[in-house]
Amino acid sequence: MRVGFGYDIHPLVPGRRLILGGVLISFDKGLRGHSDADVLCHAVSDALLGAAALGDIGLLFPDTDPGYRDADSLMLLRQVAEKVRNAGYEISNIDTTVVAEAPRIKPHRDAMIRNLAGALGLSPGRVSVKATTNEKLDATGRGEAIAAHAVVMLRAAGDGMRDTENG
Repeated sequence: MRVGFGYDIHPLVPGRRLILGGVLISFDKGLRGHSDADVLCHAVSDALLGAAALGDIGLLFPDTDPGYRDADSLMLLRQVAEKVRNAGYEISNIDTTVVAEAPRIKPHRDAMIRNLAGALGLSPGRVSVKATTNEKLDATGRGEAIAAHAVVMLRAAGDGMRDTENG
């Protein structure tokens, strides 16, 4: 078994769409970033890559590459899942937390779970999306940003765990 942790945060700004877990949410601000800035997908991607010792999302999809400008983070997550599977791992489960004062996540939670599960080739019962606030503390608490945390568990596919360093 391998465990990975991912975290991402982006500032909220006017003039951008707000996308979380692949869901377009009606809100007066969106997240600033090179791609669509979906912090939930980014946190899950980093957790998967970390668990498999395959680097991080910035190495795979650098913000200096114009090809990733406004990229769909669910599409990037699908590529991460494929990379993890090609390294010899199966995704066991995903647990996430979105940190935001607003908007409310609960009305969009089930759609986020379906999107993440679909991108990862998992049943929705293996994906958890939770939400919390930061009680008015720090940038997320002041409504200036949204953050996400993710923990994943991988298991070796087949008979044994492959060492990603030695192939």
